[in-house]
Amino acid sequence: MVLGSHVIFGVYGFWLPNDERGSWSEFVGAWELYRYGPATKTAERRSLAARHHNVAARMAAKRALKRPAVHLSGIQARAVGRGFAEYSADSGLSIWACAILPDHIHLVLGRHRLKVEQLAIQLKGAASRHPISEGIHPFGDYAMPHDTPPKCFAVVEWKVYLTSDEDIERSVKYVELNPLKEGKPLQHWKFVRRPF
Repeated sequence: MVLGSHVIFGVYGFWLPNDERGSWSEFVGAWELYRYGPATKTAERRSLAARHHNVAARMAAKRALKRPAVHLSGIQARAVGRGFAEYSADSGLSIWACAILPDHIHLVLGRHRLKVEQLAIQLKGAASRHPISEGIHPFGDYAMPHDTPPKCFAVVEWKVYLTSDEDIERSVKYVELNPLKEGKPLQHWKFVRRPF
């Protein structure tokens, strides 16, 4: 039985659909990116980040994006966290771990009435509300008058279903320690409630 899930979603430009390490995308939607190859759909469920690849080619593809790749500042990350806190309180979603990094977000979520794919959409929306209302959205300068800015989160998320206490504990620990991998301090979010 599924008890929860580990969900990762990137910001715009974090992991391109044609990344040679593999992606979860079915197609490349922009001609500028397609010049760097077709989608590299994979069913792999473990992290592909450490897989050897041509970094120069990946960076060239990122430079071809319509907008600069998003890199959340600390202030923007706190605003994203306020959105998660509100969504958790309003929906009854249990968030067991959270790491908001400059280019991607890790969450460990308890089982919920919504499917994890629906939760990811809802959480991305919640994560955007405070940056928009506080005038610190990464694409705020790209918004047309009286319109919202372009989305700053990737459409597709990566997810792993957790079916045991051991899965949950391992995922929670992984997410809690994840900022250290990027030389950042541990994060402590008031909305996070550890399951054990």
